[in-house]
Amino acid sequence: MTRCTNYQTFYKKAIEEKTGYITKDGTWAAVPTTEGGKKLAIIHNGEWVHTARNFDFAKSYILKEKRKK
Repeated sequence: MTRCTNYQTFYKKAIEEKTGYITKDGTWAAVPTTEGGKKLAIIHNGEWVHTARNFDFAKSYILKEKRKK
């Protein structure tokens, strides 16, 4: 059974403040690392796949990878 939920509504404040990002379906996310909080860990289906240096690079990486599939 697939959830019909927009995960971005739950994390709207984090996205607006550029402290984290998540796709609508919840399969991709960018969360702050413990390395000072500036870098973001990019998570795909529960696996850490990449580290981005800031919010804009993280969002760009996620959208590019999502288009590939």
